[in-house]
Amino acid sequence: MSSTQTTMPNPACKGKTSTVRASEFAKSTFNPIRSIVDSMKLNPHPDKHMIALSIGDPTIFGNLKPHETIIEAIQKSISSMLYNGYAPTPGYKDARQAVADYYTISEAPVTSEDVILCSGCSHALDLCISAIASRGQNILMPRPGFSIYRTLATGYGVNTKPYNLLPERGWEADLVHMESQIDKNTAAIVVNNPSNPCGSVYDKTHLLDILALAERHSLPIIADEIYDFFVFKGETFYPLATLSKNVPILTCSGLTKRFLVPGWRMGWILIHDRNNSFDPEIRPGLQALSQRIIGSNTLVQGALPEILTKTPTSFFDDTIAQVQENATIAFEQLQLSAGLHPVKPKGAMYLMVGIEMERFPEFATEFQFVESLVSEQSVFCLPGKCFEYPDYFRIVLTVPKEQLLLALQRIMEFCDDHYVEQKRPTHSIVQVGGESVEIQHNIPNYRHSNSAVAKT
Repeated sequence: MSSTQTTMPNPACKGKTSTVRASEFAKSTFNPIRSIVDSMKLNPHPDKHMIALSIGDPTIFGNLKPHETIIEAIQKSISSMLYNGYAPTPGYKDARQAVADYYTISEAPVTSEDVILCSGCSHALDLCISAIASRGQNILMPRPGFSIYRTLATGYGVNTKPYNLLPERGWEADLVHMESQIDKNTAAIVVNNPSNPCGSVYDKTHLLDILALAERHSLPIIADEIYDFFVFKGETFYPLATLSKNVPILTCSGLTKRFLVPGWRMGWILIHDRNNSFDPEIRPGLQALSQRIIGSNTLVQGALPEILTKTPTSFFDDTIAQVQENATIAFEQLQLSAGLHPVKPKGAMYLMVGIEMERFPEFATEFQFVESLVSEQSVFCLPGKCFEYPDYFRIVLTVPKEQLLLALQRIMEFCDDHYVEQKRPTHSIVQVGGESVEIQHNIPNYRHSNSAVAKT
């Protein structure tokens, strides 16, 4: 370098104390659940062990385990020494074909070319949102709904617009509200069925109504079906794509929930094209985006054909039976609790509980209600704020039965301690024969008590 040349300083390296700036993508990526939980004052009662009804990992308590067939398949994949290298970014063809065979029915055939293997269902959702929506556009998402949709979208500069679910109708989508949220910038509708956090399972009629709405507005659907077929006895799960004649659908699912291996990070996208809507841009776009992480876990890919074909139906039935029993117990017990209104679930692993906040006046929000439940009873439930739905909390139904019964007892005791009866007038003035007459009320206040409920 000549004496006349100068070097430009690097702002990132200017002095030992200089700040390296984060990217806009990093700064705009935000997980509401993590942020809310981290901000809560959670101080469990020192004399009561903590019972976390908040964690959506079905394996966390150890009572629900993957079937031995699943474990044997992954062991065989490892010992074969065939899956230690890189795979094609959408996944090995044999693994993709196994997924296609698993889901194919006459109404919605799937080939290996319609499957993209991903690092879990959240990665599948990430690819779908980033393939369909551009900065400044928006996607519709359910409220209450899982916060991952917003977390993924906002990082890309994609807005989210909520559509309401109706608790009095088993959490069906409010289709009038959904349609009112659509504008010229709407790129897609997210439909989560069965639902987290609601535990709802939509019937065929409601799903057809959603499809009709999407067709009227020429919108594709991102179907989050990670809880596919995880429905309680007497209920039926309808894959949305099997009902669609004209609406193109990207279905996201994986091994996480039904197969009880969330940490294995194996998800997939099923491309259900209609009228070649996805072929020109979305299909190659998904292929391109899959290259960002150079493919999903190859060892699990090697095990997929055996996992999907050899896991016995009895395994799924037994898992669902345990969760359904817990759902029934929780619903029936909480119905008897002062000031609480559970909404009966039909599938998945969750139950939403409404709180009559006016009966708990010392708490300004369900956020404070949940914090105090932890400090007094050592039971932690996720507040409705995590799902953009105030005055509710969510409980997880995958805990061991004995733990659930104890947690329910504590919740009911907490409500008994803080519930305030509705104040009734002690007298009233009525008109009798043109004269005002004072009537004294001697009927005692009624309180919805759970004192008759057997303590567990």
